[in-house]
This record gives sequence, structure tokens and C-alpha cells, in this order.
Amino acid sequence: MTVKKKIKPSPDRLAVLEKIEEYERLGLFDKDVEDDPPGRMLRPEDVKYLDARFVSRLKRGFSFGVARLFFYRLLRQKKLYLNPAVGVEHLAELDGGAVITCNHFHPFDSFIMQKVFDQSCRRGKMYRVIREGNYTSFPGFYGMLMRNCDTLPLSSDPATMKLFLKAVHKSLEEKNCVLIYAEQSLWWNYRKPKPLKSSAFEIAVRRGVPVVPCFITFLDTDTMGDDGFPVLAYTPHVGAPIYPDATLNRREAAEKMRVENERFCREVYERVYGCPLVYTTQKEA
Repeated sequence: MTVKKKIKPSPDRLAVLEKIEEYERLGLFDKDVEDDPPGRMLRPEDVKYLDARFVSRLKRGFSFGVARLFFYRLLRQKKLYLNPAVGVEHLAELDGGAVITCNHFHPFDSFIMQKVFDQSCRRGKMYRVIREGNYTSFPGFYGMLMRNCDTLPLSSDPATMKLFLKAVHKSLEEKNCVLIYAEQSLWWNYRKPKPLKSSAFEIAVRRGVPVVPCFITFLDTDTMGDDGFPVLAYTPHVGAPIYPDATLNRREAAEKMRVENERFCREVYERVYGCPLVYTTQKEA
């Protein structure tokens, strides 16, 4: 009889989980719990948004090809499991541009969302908004993906942000989708939906496009990962498009969309996990 060697949980992952517990208790939902490589300010000359030059198209094609091979290898090696997306027809039926939101809990959730977008068979591309430091400072394989796989990096430089917003608006006008992690933080394997920031919905209102809410749930499998934690089985859930309310001003319309998006995430969470959504956040006296 073969006895499987028990793998101890990674101390680094345990430290991250402890920090997540602390941040949830303090209500710091928009703060990252892991340290990314030090970033630098992204200047206008450092980035060419929606770059259609021949060399850039070659880099894009190569990077997407490598990314898909990498993701399929993860599936084949059973380092993650991906169930069919629920509600993908909501994305497939859209003819124009849209903002897509999704919970952010792992670097691989971007691969999952690309898979969902590809399965929808809708026209156009899905651009993803990323952090400034992810674009300027990530080395190696992930850095290549960050710079070449239809990304729209944010910037702490006002001049660059003008170019960023112009690119977002143009991509939506051309009937593409823009993936925005409205939680604005990545918490490793955090199952609960985090409160959403308003910027994604303000963009949707300004451009007159819907927001397509997505929420990925995940359950433990019997397979143990190299980090000592169970390999997860992911299920993407796509909600019906949320359209701006033309009877409200921009701020009110964006807030209404944000609330509806949070409601969708909460309903999926409670249905799949079979428990009410409750946070440990301590309220001020």
C-alpha cells in the first residue's frame, strides 16, 4: 500500500491568511495582503495603450499563446479544476461594449476570466485593468503577460491616467469589454465578496455601457497542492448585465449599479456556500 506523504501548509500562505483575517477585522478590504515587487511611476512615454503596431501584435499573439499553454498545463496536471461557467449567455448576448467586474483572489483568476470570455464567443477583445507596479516591475513570465496580453495599466502620473481613460473609453466604443477588479485588492483564496469601489461603475455610466458582474466560487478537492493546501475547483458565475439608469445623475446611477453588483455577488456566495455573508469587521463604538 502506498502512503501519501503529508505536505505541511506553506508558512508564507499561513501568514497571508492571518493577514487577511486581520484586514477583514479592521475593514481594510481595499488593501493588498501581499507585497508586490517595488513599482515605479508609469510615464506617458513608457506605455502605448491599445498598441496596434505590427511588432506589438506579434508580442500579443506569442504571449497569449504561451499563457493558454500554461493554463492548459495547470488543468492537465490537476493543479486547478475549472467547472463550466454559469450564465455565460449573459455575456454572449451583448452586442456592444461592457465593463466586466470580478472578485480578485488569485493571479489565476485572470486566466479564468479570459476562458469565460473566449467561451462566450462574442466579438472583440477583453482588456484588463492592472496595477501600475504589475506593468512596470513584474519580471519574467508574468511580466511578459502583464505587458502584452491586452492590459490597461493604471498610473500614479496624471498625464498617463488621461491616456488610460482615453484608451478605456475607446475600447468600449469599439465594442470591446474591459475587466476591472472593482474590489481593488487581491486576497489569496478569499471566498467572500469584498466591497466594491465606484470607479468601474462611473466609467460604465459615462460611456453608457452595462456592467456584467462575475463572481468566481471555489471548493476544495481531494487533491493536495504543493503548498499544503487543497487544490481548488473553480466555478465562474456571470450575471445579467446591469445598465445605467438614465433617470439618475451620474453619481446616483453609478452607485445604483454598484449596489446591484454587490447584491449579485452576495446572492451567489450564499447560494453556493450555503451560509449568510457575514464579515468579522469590528464596528466603531
